[in-house]
Amino acid sequence: MAEPEQMWQYQTVNCGYIYDPDRGDRKGKIPKGTLFEDLPEDWKCPVCGAGKKNFRPLGGPGSVASG
Repeated sequence: MAEPEQMWQYQTVNCGYIYDPDRGDRKGKIPKGTLFEDLPEDWKCPVCGAGKKNFRPLGGPGSVASG
């Protein structure tokens, strides 16, 4: 099991969708517990289609909160 600080949520800067590792992405067939870093490089936001580069962590280094 990942440490809590590794389970940060990530939010897209495009539409505001939040990827939550505790929920995964049912539409994209990503199982619960999948860390953002472990998502496939070609994974896209299920709402707006943004790539991983358009997401920012909601906690920790480089996060939206520290911004």
